[in-house]
Amino acid sequence: MFTVFIVIIAIIAVLLILLVLVQNSKGGGLAGEFGGSGATQMFGVKRTTDLLEQITWGLAGAMATLALVSNLFIGTPSADAGINSVNVEKANSRSLPAAPAPTTPAPSTTPAPAQQQPAPAQK
Repeated sequence: MFTVFIVIIAIIAVLLILLVLVQNSKGGGLAGEFGGSGATQMFGVKRTTDLLEQITWGLAGAMATLALVSNLFIGTPSADAGINSVNVEKANSRSLPAAPAPTTPAPSTTPAPAQQQPAPAQK
């Protein structure tokens, strides 16, 4: 169901882009392209720009509403699922190399150096 919402939102976004591009910021847009007063009654409203503006606001509202409603259909991830990734699966299946056993130093055969005696104090 979530995918259906995403597809509808994408279609509305494309239509909204086209509607905004058709409109002229100074009011001439689509109405000016058809040549004057006769074309203003083409869509059955007083001015073509009124209809385009209403459709634009309607599509923007529909997109916002669908975006908020689609949040209800997002599936909650289960605690057992974790992250499903090829890299995670490879990391879990691979074993770590064995650590070398700690070695104890071998007893040395060289004699320990003699401790120096402090020099006698001179009187």
